[in-house]
Amino acid sequence: MTQRTPQSSQTRPVKPPSAGGAAGGAIGALAMSMVAGVLVAAAVTPVVALSGMAATTAVDVFEKLPNHLNPSQLAEASTLYAKNAEGVYEEIAVVYDQDRRTAKWEDISQFVKDATVAEEDPRFYTHGGVDILSSGRAVLQNATGSGYSGASTVTMQYVRNVLIQDALAIPDEEKSEAAYKAAMKDSIDRKLKEMRLAISIEKKYSKDDILLGYLNIALFGRKIYGIESAANYYFSKSAKDLTLAEAASLVATVNNPSKLQIDIKEKIPANKERRDKILNSMLRHGKITQAQFDEAIATEVTPKITTREPGCFVAEQRRGVGAFCDYVLRTIKKDRKFGETPEESAFNFSRGGYKIYTTIDLGMQEAALRATQENVAPLMEGINVGSATSSVEVGTGRVLAMTQNRPYNNAEDFLSLHPEFTTINYNTNYEDGGSSGFQVGSTFKPITLAEWIRNGNSVQDIVNVNGRTVQENSLRASCMPDKVYGFGSFTFTNDNMGTTGNRSVLTAIANSVNGGLVSMQQKLDLCDTISMAQKLGIYRASDQPVWTQEDVDAERTTQDQVGKNKLLTLHGKPRELTLAPSNVYGGVDEIAPITMASAFGAFAGDGTVCEPSPIDEILDTDDKPVAFTKGKCTEAISPEVAAGVAYALQYAVTNGLADHAKSTRNIPHLAKTGTTDHVIDNWTVGASTKVATATWVGNAGPTQLADGSWERVSTQGFLGPNGALLMEADQRIWPAVMDVADANYGGESFRPPSEASVRQNTAQIPDLRGKSYDEAAAMLTRIGFAPANGGEVDSSVPPGQVASTEPAAGATVAVGSGITIFVSNGRASAIPDGLIGEIGSSAEATLNGAGFTSVTSVCEAGGKIDKRKHRVVSVDPASGTEVPFSQQIQLTLACSKP
Repeated sequence: MTQRTPQSSQTRPVKPPSAGGAAGGAIGALAMSMVAGVLVAAAVTPVVALSGMAATTAVDVFEKLPNHLNPSQLAEASTLYAKNAEGVYEEIAVVYDQDRRTAKWEDISQFVKDATVAEEDPRFYTHGGVDILSSGRAVLQNATGSGYSGASTVTMQYVRNVLIQDALAIPDEEKSEAAYKAAMKDSIDRKLKEMRLAISIEKKYSKDDILLGYLNIALFGRKIYGIESAANYYFSKSAKDLTLAEAASLVATVNNPSKLQIDIKEKIPANKERRDKILNSMLRHGKITQAQFDEAIATEVTPKITTREPGCFVAEQRRGVGAFCDYVLRTIKKDRKFGETPEESAFNFSRGGYKIYTTIDLGMQEAALRATQENVAPLMEGINVGSATSSVEVGTGRVLAMTQNRPYNNAEDFLSLHPEFTTINYNTNYEDGGSSGFQVGSTFKPITLAEWIRNGNSVQDIVNVNGRTVQENSLRASCMPDKVYGFGSFTFTNDNMGTTGNRSVLTAIANSVNGGLVSMQQKLDLCDTISMAQKLGIYRASDQPVWTQEDVDAERTTQDQVGKNKLLTLHGKPRELTLAPSNVYGGVDEIAPITMASAFGAFAGDGTVCEPSPIDEILDTDDKPVAFTKGKCTEAISPEVAAGVAYALQYAVTNGLADHAKSTRNIPHLAKTGTTDHVIDNWTVGASTKVATATWVGNAGPTQLADGSWERVSTQGFLGPNGALLMEADQRIWPAVMDVADANYGGESFRPPSEASVRQNTAQIPDLRGKSYDEAAAMLTRIGFAPANGGEVDSSVPPGQVASTEPAAGATVAVGSGITIFVSNGRASAIPDGLIGEIGSSAEATLNGAGFTSVTSVCEAGGKIDKRKHRVVSVDPASGTEVPFSQQIQLTLACSKP
């Protein structure tokens, strides 16, 4: 909004006689005779009329003027506070349209009061708002052209300032400009209005209150309003401590601030001249002694300037919280309790004189800032590097830390000379001053896990964790037209190649194995998984093009392309998450770090997710609470689901890839790492039961390559300021922040998981012999096993039918385990019964008749075999054993000794 603060509301132009002086004098005499008539009507004091205008006419004009003025609250600076490591609030920034600190009567030096009255209105305490003697003198001067006099009393000047301030307090710029011009108009009707209002003010307020109001409302140059701010700025002290010379110098400034302000060296002589005139008036009216006068006159005008610069760049300079400060202000601008539009909210706030007590923990902020500066430079050659860390209080959403690698400044001329600064807050959504967000990678896996547990599954369940090709129609998607994701296939791989086969969900999460999450999703509904993320408050950081299902179907190639390039959203909403399998394990959407911190806060906080809130309290100028919209907390998931996720993520810290998130203070932590394709983005997100923190390090935007193209590049190969790998910077920043969080807030053990979420679900393998492979595989899948084809084996079962499984039928194993199915080739049979006791030749014939082609006979005790006489005493393999037809079968005969 364009600033409408005037250069001076008290300038009194000296108007020389014009070429038409006689005519002008006549008009002035006529006008001022009306003034005299008005004063008579107001019964202030008799005045000799200087024209033939009838008194009744003057009375009629006067009576039609407004006679009511309600001075509104003066615009004041709003101050932002933050609590330091000692638990004490300290000022971090001020914002204002007008730098004003309203002072009480007893907090203003008597020299200031006396100087104002002596110079501006010596009969202030005796007139009724309009000084008849001054008015008469003004009539004569203006009528004869011998000079110009406004005849304004302190009360009239106060009225004029109130009208100016009322004009500036109108949010609509056009209406404000019109009201301001009316208040500044150099005309008789404006003067009459001031007189009428001055008289009404005098009837309503005491003289001291009027003088106090004048001293608090007056402009002292630049955006300095009121005597207290003027004393602070020009002399670095309170108004009650001003010396006589200083008081007179400030009162002099009000006459024409743009020409008499003493922060400009060239204007000090003019100020001194006016100051000395005021000192003479004070002496003449007995307000000071000769000795005081002599001392003050001999004193040089020597300012001691203390600037009170507004804006969040000051917060950056002081405490490295510039981006957070901007976030606070934007939060207020969005708050409809301050205005119907963001513009109106911002305007009202800038004049409110509020005390804003923010949530930021300066101890945590300092740790986050130091760790960030040590690990990630503001600018790096070859990569548009970025880093952001947000911490929120679990269960409340209070923002405790918010820092990034590039410091904050919003001045365009400054930014052009200092490219390491930025106006963008990497921590927040776009409308909160942020970027478009960053892909979150595997930190999305816990959301899929939450949906897994919500559906009654366990973290101990066994799933296939291998990379592989998957049919799209194996993924249910109830919100899509065909109730499945698609009818093609997609191939994915694992970054972690050390974990393969069938493993527990707990292992898949701890080691961040993509295949395990795909297997889990095949038992879930893709739409429900995305909905779970949204329940946890996860949305994209900025609006995206909305693709319909038809758009995606028309250009569908591979799942990878759909997941990364096509922005399929639910219900046509531009902030919705991408509905693609790659999201459930790879987090392809761009999310703000503070959003991820809030979501993980729900896992640590019994399922309650809280909107980030940067403000604890707002007080007005009377230290009374001001209503504002606080962040809402809702139950996103049940406590049991949250506990199950927390159990798995704590395991990731103690036994998985997030081992860097272990607490040095023995505070339980949960955490998950995330790395996007080609190591473009790196994340650590986690929490204690008290504080949740998200740290991102990666590409803030694309980088121009040697061939002129623009891409986000891998963080591999880059080193931070401390010489350590940039791709691992998040693993050093996150623990540094959480160490201070643990020290300040502590933390308890996470809620124990429910028995259902951690139980080892088992089932018995059915007897599948004689079934087709497809029938057997379907039966195992329904039970929860993962079937695998073991190929053909020699079996007596008819060819093409299941011969056996491994583990064998009847075994009890963990649900999700891989079961190998072996199919018969029909080339085996069981050795017939009844062979023992038969003569050798008869037994051999029986075996040959059964299909066995290799039968041998041996003598039990040596000697010569006679198959036609000697009988079988044993068979190897034994009768009933199933063996291939080609296997050798040995008959042992009872032979006679030689």
